[in-house]
Amino acid sequence: MSFFRDLRVAFHSLRRSKGLATIVIFTLALGIGANAAIFTLVRGVLLKPLVNRDENRLVYIRQSAPSIGADNTAFSVPELKDIEASVHSLSEFGDFSEMGFTMVGLGEPRVVRGGVVSGNYFEVMGLRPVLGRLIGPKDDGPNASGVIVLTYRFWSTVYKKDPGVIGKTVRLSSIGDRSATIIGVLEPSVPYPADTEIIGNVVTSPHHLSATMVTGRVHRMTELFGKLAPGATLDQARAELRTVYASMQKDHPEAYPENGGFRIDARMLRDQITSGARTVLLVLLAASGLVFIIACSNVANLILARSVRREGELAIRAALGASTGALRRMLLAESLLLCGAGAAIALVSAQPLVTILARYASRFSVRALDLKIDFSLLWVGAALAVVAAVILAFVPRLPSTSASNGMNLASGSVRITSSTSRRQRIFAVTQIAASFVLLVGASMLIATLIALQTTQTGVDTRHVLAIDVPPLSGGKSPQQVVDFYQESIRRINALPGVTETAFGMIAPWRDADNFGVGLQFSGDGHTSGKDDPRAMWRGISPGFFSALGVPILAGRDFNALDDHDHEPVVIVSATLAQRMFPGQDAVGRHVYWTDPVLEFVPGSEAEKSRIKSPHRIIGVVADVDDDHIVPVPTSTVYDSFADGTLFGGHLFIHTTANPYSLVTPVTKIIREMSADEPVENPATLEDIRAKVLAPDRLNSLVFGVFAAVALLIAVVGVAGVLAFSVSTRTREFGIRLALGAQPNNLLRGVVAEGVVMAAVGVLAGAAFGFVVARVAGSYFGDLKMPGAVPVIASALVLMGAAVVASMLPAARAARVDLIQALRWE
Repeated sequence: MSFFRDLRVAFHSLRRSKGLATIVIFTLALGIGANAAIFTLVRGVLLKPLVNRDENRLVYIRQSAPSIGADNTAFSVPELKDIEASVHSLSEFGDFSEMGFTMVGLGEPRVVRGGVVSGNYFEVMGLRPVLGRLIGPKDDGPNASGVIVLTYRFWSTVYKKDPGVIGKTVRLSSIGDRSATIIGVLEPSVPYPADTEIIGNVVTSPHHLSATMVTGRVHRMTELFGKLAPGATLDQARAELRTVYASMQKDHPEAYPENGGFRIDARMLRDQITSGARTVLLVLLAASGLVFIIACSNVANLILARSVRREGELAIRAALGASTGALRRMLLAESLLLCGAGAAIALVSAQPLVTILARYASRFSVRALDLKIDFSLLWVGAALAVVAAVILAFVPRLPSTSASNGMNLASGSVRITSSTSRRQRIFAVTQIAASFVLLVGASMLIATLIALQTTQTGVDTRHVLAIDVPPLSGGKSPQQVVDFYQESIRRINALPGVTETAFGMIAPWRDADNFGVGLQFSGDGHTSGKDDPRAMWRGISPGFFSALGVPILAGRDFNALDDHDHEPVVIVSATLAQRMFPGQDAVGRHVYWTDPVLEFVPGSEAEKSRIKSPHRIIGVVADVDDDHIVPVPTSTVYDSFADGTLFGGHLFIHTTANPYSLVTPVTKIIREMSADEPVENPATLEDIRAKVLAPDRLNSLVFGVFAAVALLIAVVGVAGVLAFSVSTRTREFGIRLALGAQPNNLLRGVVAEGVVMAAVGVLAGAAFGFVVARVAGSYFGDLKMPGAVPVIASALVLMGAAVVASMLPAARAARVDLIQALRWE
């Protein structure tokens, strides 16, 4: 009961200091709210269990070839069979192939991200339906009927959770056409390894049933998952996989060239799913922790200043018999009230903050999209409030029960001891040090973002509209598909304001990595072999370079005669021309594809032979790096879209008008030509690039906000320390003025105190940040040390802020009235 009495007394005491209480409560609310929201996010993305049954046994298996830049090469069917037959520490396997489909027959025609799975995939992954059923063993094999399952997010957002979709039949177009029946909706789960919208059985993709897919060891397009056998560990599975993989490499050396550095690895599924978000979330958690430290340091200074003004009251209580424990308990009661009120406000503000941060984190992990606020937010807020209360209760110095520490009970003056002054400065320096670390991090991100945004891409991004118009091959010959695009281009070119329309196989930046690390090729004067260089393969129409504003440096563009009935010709990038034919004219030379994966391209033997035959170079163009935001020298071979297989389709429209004004008339033209043709994702190249840069922009924004808040609190903290110091040294300043000191000297002295605190804080922050960065770098390989510019800029900002914060207290010291100062006591 005595503690409740202390709480009541504390409440009445704080009512007499409403201004202080308000500042303390809102400062703590800021620190607690940010940390509670971030922890909720970290728990939901990194710590919360998956919905998959037996998730602690699920393993993701990856094959890679880092020497050629392939972080994930996927697996071929023969490789899957070898692994499944020889690895016994994994009791079950499930495979998944990512495929893009054009889906017709259920609402508007649309392009969907799809997956093709084996019959036991869902059983291995431990997933269940919320409606209908999932793909099972009876849906396996070439004689089964085509069936698909909708993912929960796709079903709920596009079809508004309509149960009537079950049993509907749709037509799927990819590398071949198939019809399929919708049999179920998957429970909400993490869509890995791809953010798919539909998942079908093997027969929904004719390509998966082809002989080349079944027998081609280098035809790699399938992801592999496994379930640990009872009693087996991940290390055992990893060791067995590597042993089996070594045998595969020995038996089939042609499929694993030494220059690729092929390897296999395995990790727990949850670790793999969260790997993309782990670093950014932990850094975000550290940033919010620094904000909490800054907030507590700032509040500690306020509490310390208040306790100095209350030394007379505390001394009287001690003299009347209050024990040290009783006094500390009274301070703890006040701290708990302040921190409890701050935590309550923090929890209210943290809920919308969690929603905002979840959208931010979804750029790095799809788990954040399904994040829901639970009781973890409540107990994290309460725990932080208790921690802050205990810290604040033990900050002030207490008088002894005999009051023998020199406090004058009759004096009404405020005297600050060297111990109290030292602690105040330590808290202020702590705030500056933490702010410096945050400022450096934010500055580094902002500098990176500015560099990315100002990089020249080599194409006209502002006046070019890109629209997805995928090739529909159902019932059409390859020539009919080409004719469709040619007629579309002719009609769109007739629209007012259109200067050039062209076809391209991929949309720059948006379709990055869709074609991996490129294909091996060779050329005149070179001997073909396993070390052949690689180049990107792009199918385009005449006018593509003109539409994108890319100059042709030598030779000519494609024309209507560059098709499969004439000599095979290509256009190459300037980098490829220089590397293959240094100091020579590349026009008129020949290049040819040598990559063994081209054996598995759809088409007749004559068509495959033509693809691998020598192609005459008719033009050289400036490099266009459509993969990387920061362009690098790129080897690219451009093929005429009328002379090859089309694996994707986009129309690029260069206009002098507002590009988005063309969306409606272009859609009308396409739909008039083919009602089943999807027309999707219209965007200027500028906006496509901006969307790809969104994670970097969000990083800069989030960490910039943290740094700005930290800087504001630190500036207020420095100003508060100096203001309190000036108020307690009024008599000293009066004496110095009486002895002939100039007011400007007093002003410079107070400003110098602020600058010294800022300098010490910057040095402490630099040392702390360096140590933390080195330690964190050993765990997170993608963390980098900041450059000199962000460090110097952050130091200058903090020093300047310290000067500004010092000016008001310094001006007050310079304006001290001599007579009033001498009468201070």
